[in-house]
Amino acid sequence: MIGVVASPSESVVVREFFELFKTPWEFYQNDQQYDVLLCAGEGKVPRNADKLVLIYAGRKLPLDDRLNIEVTPQKRRTQMLSHRGRRIPVYADSVTFREHVTGPLVDEQSRQSGVYLREVSGTLVYRIGYDLFREIRILLTEGQPAINAAIPAVELHIALLRDLIVASRVPLVEIPPIPDGYRFIACLTHDIDHPSIRQHLFDHTMFGFLYRAVLGSVFNLVRGRASFRNLLTNWTAVLKLPLVHLGLANDIWCEFSRYIELERGERSTFFVIPFKDCPGESAEGVAPSRRASPYGAADISAQVQELMAGGCEIGLHGIDAWLDSHKGRAELEEIRRITGMDQIGVRMHWLYFDTRSPLILEQAGADYDSTIGYNGTVGYRAGTTQAYKPLEATRLLELPLHVMDTALFYPSYLNLARDEARMRVDRIIDNAVQFGGCVIVNWHDRSFAPERLWGDFYVDLVDRLKNREAWFSTAAQTVSWFRKRRSAIFESVSWQSGEMRVKISVDMSGDVPDLQLRIHNGREPQQNIPICAVASDLAQEFRLTRTIDACVAIS
Repeated sequence: MIGVVASPSESVVVREFFELFKTPWEFYQNDQQYDVLLCAGEGKVPRNADKLVLIYAGRKLPLDDRLNIEVTPQKRRTQMLSHRGRRIPVYADSVTFREHVTGPLVDEQSRQSGVYLREVSGTLVYRIGYDLFREIRILLTEGQPAINAAIPAVELHIALLRDLIVASRVPLVEIPPIPDGYRFIACLTHDIDHPSIRQHLFDHTMFGFLYRAVLGSVFNLVRGRASFRNLLTNWTAVLKLPLVHLGLANDIWCEFSRYIELERGERSTFFVIPFKDCPGESAEGVAPSRRASPYGAADISAQVQELMAGGCEIGLHGIDAWLDSHKGRAELEEIRRITGMDQIGVRMHWLYFDTRSPLILEQAGADYDSTIGYNGTVGYRAGTTQAYKPLEATRLLELPLHVMDTALFYPSYLNLARDEARMRVDRIIDNAVQFGGCVIVNWHDRSFAPERLWGDFYVDLVDRLKNREAWFSTAAQTVSWFRKRRSAIFESVSWQSGEMRVKISVDMSGDVPDLQLRIHNGREPQQNIPICAVASDLAQEFRLTRTIDACVAIS
């Protein structure tokens, strides 16, 4: 059990952190004894831990003088630390320790240690040079700058804490963010922005299509980023455009239901705009007119029914739901009317969002949100591979967006060649394999049609996710699995006479994979072993007869 000492103002952050690092913990109580004490910020250090004390603070503490620890304040806006070859950005105040020039955490610039270890009266004391919960608050509210988008900072903070505990030979049990039988979650999503080119006549979208199809195709061919076949496909589409507008040829964009074929049985989520010709509001006032779409959900109701019949989920591609709960209710109700579904998730059009949005969406009745991500790059805006509960919300979960097609390939964004894009995405998949959690992909409705022709890359991406043993799920199913994990409660954990016993209650509702239980004893390598389980209606009890690290199923 971890006892946590932190400022009362950080209690909501502490609770959310331990939903992401699902391990037994509680706020410190005077009458309890703890294997691990975790003290953060300005919290005082109690004396009733007989094994391990972890002290996180980004400034000099009175304790530092008592233990003769020399600290060096870091004045840089972002300090970059290194742990096991992985970079961990620290965005708030931080210090390093002059006496330690090596260790598990090193400042990349000064090469001083970010961790100080001291044994005091038989207790190991780790002094870590930043405030853990302040960092988690920043990541889950402000997010990371694009320059650090590739870093899953939350998972790295968890990994460091886990490593310090296990290296101190303190037993640890956790429920990792990994569905039983799989290595991570793959969630395929599609924003329906332009379901028909026939709806665009002499507007910004049509002229952009013509420029990219005619001249852009030539530039890409010369640069080796497109084939001659792609150029011919795009030029043919341009020549065909007048016939499309006259109704004499099929619409070259109105094929987004082809995703059912491309995904070959893996269900995905489509976010649909509720009302046409509505640009909505931006943070500065009226949004740009080109944010308005010439279609509304009612205009594609037949295609929506086809997608639902294929097992796909329909969500709201919101306009003003991010800033007005009354408008959000109207937008959600339109999607409910078209789909007949009660629980509807949201992704905002153009990724409009601010710190008030989670509570506003929750008040509007959204089941989840999947807006947090980057328009111009790929990676971890919130620093995590996991679904999380925004600090302002009470129930709404955020499913952060990790990979978007336009961010990879648009000239105004990353503008990557296919091989470069594949390497970027593979690093995100590698992180999911290592840490668990999700890879959330957004491939727009017209991205396999002219002029983009990004379908081959998408099919290859789906294959790579399958080859890495992902569980494919809709956004709603992904959120349901994380809700199941969040429902798990460690009722009791004990280690006695070479034996571990753990009792966990879990809400078993929902047709999603089981959870896993991972045990570390700090001495032997992690491995899978058989266990015996005794189940009741409310809880399941597991008895592990060998004290080795293990990963076992909660069925």
